[in-house]
Amino acid sequence: MSQEELVVERARRSFQTGRSKPLEFRLQQLRRLQSFLKERQEDIKDALQKDLGKVGNSFITHIYFVILWISLIYSFELTACPCKHINSFQHNTEQMQLVTPDFHHVCLFQVFHDEFVYHFLCYSGNAAIVKPSEISSTSSTVIKQLLPLYLDKDLYQVVEGGVPETQQLLKQRFDHIFYTGSTAVGKLVMEAAAPHLTPVTLELGGKSPCYIDKDCDIRIACRRITWAKLINCGQTCIAPDFILCEPSVQNRVVEEIRRCVKEFYADSPKTSDDYGRIINQRQFKRIVGLMEGCTIAFGGDADESQGPTVLKNVTGDSRVMQEEIFGPLLPIVTVQSVDEAIHFINEREKPLALYVFSHNVKLIEKVLAETSSGALVANDCIVHFLDSALPFGGVGHSGMGRYRGRHTFDQLSNLRSCMIKQLKMEGLNSMRYPPHSTKKLGWARRFLLSQLNVQKLRNMAMLAMLTCLAAFVVQRFLR
Repeated sequence: MSQEELVVERARRSFQTGRSKPLEFRLQQLRRLQSFLKERQEDIKDALQKDLGKVGNSFITHIYFVILWISLIYSFELTACPCKHINSFQHNTEQMQLVTPDFHHVCLFQVFHDEFVYHFLCYSGNAAIVKPSEISSTSSTVIKQLLPLYLDKDLYQVVEGGVPETQQLLKQRFDHIFYTGSTAVGKLVMEAAAPHLTPVTLELGGKSPCYIDKDCDIRIACRRITWAKLINCGQTCIAPDFILCEPSVQNRVVEEIRRCVKEFYADSPKTSDDYGRIINQRQFKRIVGLMEGCTIAFGGDADESQGPTVLKNVTGDSRVMQEEIFGPLLPIVTVQSVDEAIHFINEREKPLALYVFSHNVKLIEKVLAETSSGALVANDCIVHFLDSALPFGGVGHSGMGRYRGRHTFDQLSNLRSCMIKQLKMEGLNSMRYPPHSTKKLGWARRFLLSQLNVQKLRNMAMLAMLTCLAAFVVQRFLR
């Protein structure tokens, strides 16, 4: 057996022991995961600095929110009370109907550079194989070395490696695959999952548009867009990919973004601890190539730090508009109206997120009604990702599946329909299905028998009693 086969087999056997199912075990693993993030945060920060040049905000974006979300899991009560009782009036005898989550058994998590995913491992009750991206090599090594010191070594395993190891992993049979990354690789993941009919969750990003209404507060809009675009040096799946605005406000948008860059990163973003760096030389060259044929409004430094760059007068045919940027380039495409902006968006693949800035509620509702995307945020960017009550995910080329909070639990479970009946009242079935033709039954009797529901009859009887009582009281009062 290959190394990858051994890892999956070990996880499956561990799951079959049943030790990941009890609530107390899952809560214990969550507490240990919190301990990992708190006690090893300096190791994580150091890895982030080496991979991405991140120091200043790495605690907030890669550690704090995971600790917070783990704390929120305790309040969900979904592991303690997994069954959801269903009320139905479609059946004709007393029974209990439940939706109860069943475990997926062994899951594969292929992630880029996102510690957020690790809270999925424990509270869903599944065994998991984690394959960190080889691109963030230092962080991958830290996770491989330190995570087994805190979590169950057999149920939660980390596999390092490049394309060959990933290909071998995808040949194994999993019960669910979770992947974050590019659309091209997402297609390969689906292809690998198809022979086993393995369900997949894909978070693929894409080109998330950002429409700025000319009548909105452009200063505030540009401040929020700049902050969201340059988190992690633009290397986030839900960063605003390009701006749509009318020609009359394009220059003002450029100047406001320039001012915000200086406010956030002083005179030199390249030396700021909060700015981050492009992950490697290959990605840097790809991003520089996207600027070909575009007018640079400001920035455009062709060194490895790749400072913030705004491109203006960009057209839909420009090279920078043909693929997800995933870097600190921000193209501006001019449109004459919101209708033209909507048409521009709908001509392209559905994005992971769509942003619109406007004081006009009807304009926002118009964009919402006439477009399709994984999410829509009005008058801010990326903040929907932080709200565990909102399902997060893409549509079409930007992905499939939803997670965050309760939605994560549902996504990583088989929501099993259960109906529990009693072995009595068989006489009622004899009435409904007599030994001879139902043509002998009158239409009224057939209707009543087909619609009979004990709980509904009780409710109707109670309503009739209350009606009679009310009529009696009114009558006495009128006397």
